[in-house]
Amino acid sequence: MDLEIPNGYRVGPWEVREPLASGAFGSVYAARLAAAPDPAGEDVPEGLPQDAALKFLPTGTRTPRQLRHLRELADREVELLKKLRHPRLVRMHQVLTVDDPELPELDGATVLVLERAEGSLDTLLDRRPGPVPARLLAEICEGLAQLHQAGWVHGDLKPANVLLVPDGDSGTGSVRLADFNLAVEMEGTHGYSPAFSTPDYTPPELAWAEFGERGHQIRPTADIWAFGVLAHLALTGTMPFPGGTPSARRDAAVRYARGTEELRLSPELPAEWRPIVTDCLARTHAERARHDTVSLLRRVEAAAGTEPSPRLPRLRPRRRIPRPLFAAGAAAVAVTVTVGLLTALREDTTELVGYDRCLKGNVCFFPEPGGQGDMCAWYGDDADWNEGDLKCHWSETQPVRSVFNNGKGVEDGETYVDVGWFRDIDFKNPLGCVENGRRMDVKGNVPTYSHQWTVSC
Repeated sequence: MDLEIPNGYRVGPWEVREPLASGAFGSVYAARLAAAPDPAGEDVPEGLPQDAALKFLPTGTRTPRQLRHLRELADREVELLKKLRHPRLVRMHQVLTVDDPELPELDGATVLVLERAEGSLDTLLDRRPGPVPARLLAEICEGLAQLHQAGWVHGDLKPANVLLVPDGDSGTGSVRLADFNLAVEMEGTHGYSPAFSTPDYTPPELAWAEFGERGHQIRPTADIWAFGVLAHLALTGTMPFPGGTPSARRDAAVRYARGTEELRLSPELPAEWRPIVTDCLARTHAERARHDTVSLLRRVEAAAGTEPSPRLPRLRPRRRIPRPLFAAGAAAVAVTVTVGLLTALREDTTELVGYDRCLKGNVCFFPEPGGQGDMCAWYGDDADWNEGDLKCHWSETQPVRSVFNNGKGVEDGETYVDVGWFRDIDFKNPLGCVENGRRMDVKGNVPTYSHQWTVSC
């Protein structure tokens, strides 16, 4: 969807510069913060960078059905970028709307003001001979893990949607995942996408899936498949399935998924990456579901020779929770706050789809009973849910209403399998504790601000 926007065109406080990219659902232009005041007279928010990228999601002179589709795609991206702020996801600074009746193709367009990138993995692959740095694959996988832990599926992972921003440490920059038009928030184990993603990166089961009233069912394993294709391309310069066109390669992938052809990876693929790519490209969703992106990330980091990501918390208790957690000698204020909660904890033995979003190895908290509502998930401690790289956006205003401990870990010779959560940061004033493997509803109106793994509740 190419849009020709003149150099110097004003959108809010921004002046449009050169075009950066164009895709099926919008065009991206470089922009610079204007020296002159906003022509609409609105105050310019503090903290905006001097340079940004403007992504135009136009309305134009289209049919009502096309307009609804474009609006849905724009809303998906805005919703995700407003909810999630993670280091490997492109940052959104503002959302603006064009008010220019003299340009009907632009009037009413949504404009996302995004972090400016130097390029994409796609452009790097075009200009760089040989494999790209394996470090970038670890960063891509880290971004997927951040998305999946937050309950979202990207739905269109491909080199063009992997941006590279300057990091000061390398010539290739660092990764930001971008373009979330097709991203979906999961409802239990899956979500619904309004369209197919790029054929080369679409898992074969979606090639014959029915398109229902809400679209195609899509699950995190779709991103895992796409990562396998992307990793093979980045490390060998070739696609993992034969064919001179995307449709021919898609047909080859379908034949492989149906068992009529074998997977033939390039001999150029390094030995340490072959089992990773093979698992990502497993024939069925069920086979790929054995490998969530958190466990996949650790394997990718080992193959890439990078340090384990500090951006995802680890099973590293900062201090032990006393045993029993709610000892008789606990401070009186803690007893006063928690006694009502303790008597109200009850185990929920009903199988609810919402809990299925909680990946193995995580502890997951929900603002609604039965594992419903937005999910905040961790596989390590977090001393402050509202600061740092991983935030629980609802925890300041809503209490925990249900929890699922779906993980365990071993460190320093001891097994930390249960999880306590706390009224205050730094694991102060306990509110509850959940044993490994247990799902429970929680009653009470006190927000939670931290949690910690422990040997036993």
